[in-house]
Amino acid sequence: MVRNKGFEKPPKARIKSSGQTDSRREDKLKMSPFVTSLTTVCIGIAAWFSYKGYLETRVNTPYETEKLITFSGSSDTSRYWNTYRPGLYFGMKTRDPNSLVNGLMWYFPHYLRQTGGGIRHWCEQSDKLDKYAWLEHDGRTFGVQEIVDSGIVLKTTFVKRRGGNHGGDWTAKIGLTSEKLEHEGEIISLLFYTAVEEKTNGWIKPTLGVDNQLTGVEGVTQGLGAFRLTINPTQGVIEERSFLATVAPGLHVLKEVVLQNLRLASYKGSLKQRIVLAGEQLPVSPEGNKVEPNFIVTQVTARVPFEIEVSFESGSVINRPEKLTGENYDAALEKQRSTFDEKFENIFKLRSKGYKEDEIAFAKMAFSNLIGSIGYFYGSSQVQSSYTKGPVPYWKAPLYTAVPSRSFFPRGFLWDEGFHGLLISAWDLDIEFDIISHWFDLMNVEGWIPREMILGQEALSKVPEEFVTQVNTNANPPTFFLTLNFILENYRTELTENHLRLLDKLYPRLQAWFDWFNTTQTGDLPGTYRWRGRDSTTNRELNPKTLTSGLDDYPRASHPNIDERHIDLRCWIAFAAGIMYRIGEVLNRPNEKYFHTHNYLSDNKLLNKLHWSPVTQTYSDFGLHTDKVVLRRPAPVPRSHAPNLEMVRVVTEDPTLRFVDSTFGYVSLFPFILEIIEPDSPQLEKILNDLVKEDLLWTKYGLRSLARSSPLYMKFNTEHDAPYWRGPVWMNINYLTVRALYRYSRISGPYQDKAKKIYTDLRQCLIRNVISVYKKSGYVWENYADSNGEGRGSHPFTGWTSLTVLLMAEIY
Repeated sequence: MVRNKGFEKPPKARIKSSGQTDSRREDKLKMSPFVTSLTTVCIGIAAWFSYKGYLETRVNTPYETEKLITFSGSSDTSRYWNTYRPGLYFGMKTRDPNSLVNGLMWYFPHYLRQTGGGIRHWCEQSDKLDKYAWLEHDGRTFGVQEIVDSGIVLKTTFVKRRGGNHGGDWTAKIGLTSEKLEHEGEIISLLFYTAVEEKTNGWIKPTLGVDNQLTGVEGVTQGLGAFRLTINPTQGVIEERSFLATVAPGLHVLKEVVLQNLRLASYKGSLKQRIVLAGEQLPVSPEGNKVEPNFIVTQVTARVPFEIEVSFESGSVINRPEKLTGENYDAALEKQRSTFDEKFENIFKLRSKGYKEDEIAFAKMAFSNLIGSIGYFYGSSQVQSSYTKGPVPYWKAPLYTAVPSRSFFPRGFLWDEGFHGLLISAWDLDIEFDIISHWFDLMNVEGWIPREMILGQEALSKVPEEFVTQVNTNANPPTFFLTLNFILENYRTELTENHLRLLDKLYPRLQAWFDWFNTTQTGDLPGTYRWRGRDSTTNRELNPKTLTSGLDDYPRASHPNIDERHIDLRCWIAFAAGIMYRIGEVLNRPNEKYFHTHNYLSDNKLLNKLHWSPVTQTYSDFGLHTDKVVLRRPAPVPRSHAPNLEMVRVVTEDPTLRFVDSTFGYVSLFPFILEIIEPDSPQLEKILNDLVKEDLLWTKYGLRSLARSSPLYMKFNTEHDAPYWRGPVWMNINYLTVRALYRYSRISGPYQDKAKKIYTDLRQCLIRNVISVYKKSGYVWENYADSNGEGRGSHPFTGWTSLTVLLMAEIY
């Protein structure tokens, strides 16, 4: 039969002698072990390469469950448009991966330099503005911002109106006035632009009016449909108008494109010159056609005071009642401001607590600049694992998140965002759940979330190369558990069915995140934990940094190794386990594993055995350590003209395994600030006593990060790296300390009254100093000097420093 033909012996085999046939059969039998072995090896090699490929791709493989942002209200048109470009002084964009964007630039013509100095666009500390911040912003529908530059006050406001299918209409006004009479009549140039991001499916073109002047922009994109943007001066003496329509290589170089297209022009019959934009500057395609512009700018040069109005109208709005311009705009803005004021008081109750109007204005600013700094980013991070040869791209994804600082850190930071969420949750749970959803959609299959998200050209251009790649062994404090705890304790009864549904979808990702911490960050002994990412081979750092802890240069064991155990990380895991159990209870499926883990890690006897120094009677890290470490400059090479060598680390005493108890500071407080210590514990009394000692942490401005008695207090970590977490006052840890004092003051125990007294004093110190420095400097700061309370670090920093508002409101 045909189907059996392939199994018949070849004809020639039948005429062979029986001896020959037996011999071939014997040869085959002799070869079988070799063939089998070779086959096994080949299969093994193939399996190894397959497994190696699997390991290589895990770092950039998404976590395999349904995406959260489909359940987070991301289709809510009230938040489709907003000021989602926090790194700009003023910029509008949509929540589209490839969005139409709008932005503001300005310059004083007599200050303009060929290098581009003098053009304001991105928030830059080097611009040295007197101040800038959102004074009022609700995260959804309106904002009021004040910018002060060399005595000129720019007020940017916007209002949105819902309608149609694409987020509705919005209007913005940019008004300029002078602080002093001497600046009246000063000439300034405002530039308002529209651009489309790379790969945006659509087009834009300028709308020209009389005398070839640009009056607006019209266009179509996939996300917006048809739209029209109108730009009109509404007040003041206009000196000149000009425009530019061109092709820009990216959003990160828009200022440079403007600078390249500025021209000097003369008035007819006059020697007077003016700076104008070059008009249409479009390249020609190989077919001989002009390429469509992706960047359109209008410049209005006028004398202060003056104002321009920018009106965006969606083509999908039908039966528009009236334009959101002129008096209609003014009325809409006042209505939004009144609603904002009423909601702000209902939530934070600052007037009823007796705060003055200037203090309430500060609180509105601190809150508004945080929520007004929420950005929408899209792109791919750069990540690496021990199995990849080098950095590899993460998958492309969106991120809706607040940012720590518009000038210095206009991007997402994992541990900062957990603190931001405390204040945002108090205002708008939908916004906060949406932020959490976006962050947890960035989790990979391992349960890891990168600690810093740098998505898109604008974000990437602000980051030094050495900080771009995120490594999958490195953690960051799981502060989203702070946010979730805050929500459960303060707004449990306000959770809607949608919130609970989202929490249910989030829960598996929280489990994976917790498990990742609880497996990858464990120490050498049961119940111990160790931050990964420290450099054990450095000869430049006085004390190798622990960036992953969030406390950067805070002193740890001098010689990183596997014996280290970090008290703060242990407390974070204990805290997180307790929140995981509570979330399970809310979802009616409590998991006893988290209950037992929390109790095990919170056991004070085990905690004290592993982390309580019997010598100093303080909580501390443990590791291979010596205090005898200094930075010294190597001796110059004889007869060499080479420049001085950089200072290097010199160890003058062999390290030993010991408690790092000579260092007392924020890390020592973690069992207290995360409320692991029992209210009747003698360790609690010791910590409370230590808190108020001025030679340790107490100052008139808040708790300093490292005791003055510590060997590395205010010491440079390298020749060029100034102290960061080695003395200055930081609001995030101070907020957690105040919160813990408040809680211990309300629990019956022998130290209740002492906790209440310290709570009152510390809270007042912090509020008083932050407001005082804001009034003097115009800014809220990253941290504050422990010697005089002055602002330090990046500014404005209305990330976790905005927690001052919760201190004022006593919301914990």
